[in-house]
Amino acid sequence: MYINVILPLPLDGVFTYSVPKALDSDVRVGARVLVPFGRNKTYVGVIETILLTNEGLQPEVNYKEILQVLDVSPILLDSQLRLWKWIADYYMSPLGDVYKAALPAGLKAEDGYRPKTELHIRVTQKFRSEQALHVAIDMLRRAPSQQKAFVDFLDLASPDYVAGVTRDELMNQGHTSSTITTLVKRGFLETYEQEVGRLNHGGEPHPERIKPLSVPQQDAYNQILLSFMKKSVTLLHGVTSSGKTEIYIHLIQQALEKRQQVLYLLPEIALTVQMMDRLQRIFGNRLGIYHSKYSDAERVEIWQKQLSSHPYDVILGARSAVFLPFQHLGLVIVDEEHETSYKQQDPQPRYHARSAAIMLAQMMKASVLLGTATPCIETFQNAQTNKYGLVALTERYQSIELPEIQVVDIKDLQHRKMMSGPFSPLLLLKVREALERGEQAILFQNRRGYAPMVECKKCGWVPRCQNCDVSLTYHRHLNQLTCHYCGSTYRVPSECPACGSSDLTSRGYGTEKIEDQVRDIFPEARIARMDLDTTRSRQAYERIISDFSAARTNLLIGTQMISKGLDFDKVSVVGILNADTMLNYPDFRAYEHAFMMMAQVSGRAGRKGHRGLVILQTKSPDLSVIRQVVTNDYEAFFRSVLAERRQFLYPPFCRLVYVFMKHRSDSLVDGAGHDMGRLLRQWFGARVLGPDRPAVAKVKSLAIRKLVLKFELGLNMTDVRKYLALARQQMLQDKRYSSLQIYFDIDPL
Repeated sequence: MYINVILPLPLDGVFTYSVPKALDSDVRVGARVLVPFGRNKTYVGVIETILLTNEGLQPEVNYKEILQVLDVSPILLDSQLRLWKWIADYYMSPLGDVYKAALPAGLKAEDGYRPKTELHIRVTQKFRSEQALHVAIDMLRRAPSQQKAFVDFLDLASPDYVAGVTRDELMNQGHTSSTITTLVKRGFLETYEQEVGRLNHGGEPHPERIKPLSVPQQDAYNQILLSFMKKSVTLLHGVTSSGKTEIYIHLIQQALEKRQQVLYLLPEIALTVQMMDRLQRIFGNRLGIYHSKYSDAERVEIWQKQLSSHPYDVILGARSAVFLPFQHLGLVIVDEEHETSYKQQDPQPRYHARSAAIMLAQMMKASVLLGTATPCIETFQNAQTNKYGLVALTERYQSIELPEIQVVDIKDLQHRKMMSGPFSPLLLLKVREALERGEQAILFQNRRGYAPMVECKKCGWVPRCQNCDVSLTYHRHLNQLTCHYCGSTYRVPSECPACGSSDLTSRGYGTEKIEDQVRDIFPEARIARMDLDTTRSRQAYERIISDFSAARTNLLIGTQMISKGLDFDKVSVVGILNADTMLNYPDFRAYEHAFMMMAQVSGRAGRKGHRGLVILQTKSPDLSVIRQVVTNDYEAFFRSVLAERRQFLYPPFCRLVYVFMKHRSDSLVDGAGHDMGRLLRQWFGARVLGPDRPAVAKVKSLAIRKLVLKFELGLNMTDVRKYLALARQQMLQDKRYSSLQIYFDIDPL
């Protein structure tokens, strides 16, 4: 017998192994096997195919034997295997890289996952009778502390004295570790390890806690169910705070009543914190949480539970949750579907979780609901052209008005020297009034650190990363300069190495600097900061969000993390400190991303009670995109962007592929860019643009060149991918380019 095996290596295709006769009956597609690879390495692979005939095998090849079958039953379902293959094919990523992204590390390692155990204590064999216990208590009369510990143990273990209690339980009765150790040494008690689960059991479900829908929500819910009868994918376009989550909850309950499973995707781990509390109150132990901030062992246990006869019915998770095993998937909810966080950038596979979720649902005949206040252009175009169903929810829950957005021209204020650093007088006034009323405020600045750069006032020298083509960000709290591309850190210079001047100053504002200045302006405020630097752990996310939700803090400063669907009752004022950093980004999607971010962060204001206020600071108040944010006119924004995209042939009117080349030598990668461009133009002609040097042309000591390929919608992308793979193969066969990295970003963001 022979099998094809997927290995966790960045190599294309699968690897064929022979199966020893003794293991023939143990192999299953989707099960893990331990296999040799190369001269002296072994890997845990997943069986992709069992070859029933010798067709396709090469007679002259001596196929290596597998060493061990690790699973009694498959850990990968057929639908998952098909999804892996689709992602590898569509995104031009080795199947081994999909394997690495999909499986928790504990399922990939040879020593594997270790169950969590607790130390338990029980009576030794010779004292496991009523008479023997009386003898034991009598024997301990001269050691009263030991006798009391033994009697307390019997009370805890009663009525079955053989059943153990945890060591901690006995110590909680006031007994010392040495007393318990002595009882073990004297043979009265013995210790043993008992497996305990890491998963939160969530309590009993309470479907009676589901709130009734308002009239607009009920209408949208009914329209969604009707749409599902005709379309596999439906877009729910609901303004911020319109109550989309309540509709999701009703749809989840309906799926559960039909004995179906639900996958609920969110773009940010921060969002799962709030949503978990909300869903757990209703669905209790039917809800499982899955994302990268959970420990690997917890993720393994969830994976195993999903394969069991009692899986979670609802999985709430970030991007990676799409890879979990589902036995009866009926509904997929992709909340905040517009978010770029759904697209994996590095490492491979560079997949989009929304597209992968739609494909998974299609394979399992499930329905998909995409929800957002600001749909991505491609999604809304799919809804407009009837590829997707479309349901609109145009008013906020309980008819609360959308926030008032006041635009402040900071260019004029700077000219008149009326700005206090990055704050306009109006913003400071409105924040102060909100805090005095016992309300909360949010300040949005999409740059972390203290300052984006440090500069010598005398000669203009700026410290740059040695490994990347970027200036270093100053982090004052850590007193260091950091590269936000490779993570390298540098000490802050005391003088300029170019001219010797000690007159160095920081330029621009990051969230850390905003926090420092706000503390000076509002010393009475209880301030929290939410960015990548303050949310390294799951506990940090939970603490910041719970503190702000409970009003233990009242002024939140943050990056784009705070724009993503968080629900806070008492926020009355939101300040967007500088819209121009988003608008001036050199990318055809800049206005789309800026509109979404400004509309979303504005939506955090006035969600309960009264109308909120947003202060939008910009040097370009007359831009149409600013007016469209102010009037919350998504459809006008969509029409203007669509006209521009049609004119210049950008998505949704074409398919984009970026080709990246990386090498330590800038001159070599430059030559490779031109050679790859010439090669691709033989097949694709004017569809190939470049090569060009990206805005950041060196990262982690590797020089970068990029080609942009635009393909018309009718073109066969399967053939396109074949030609791209062939071009890469031909380039790498050239000795000059044998160490060149070439990879593709399909449907880039």
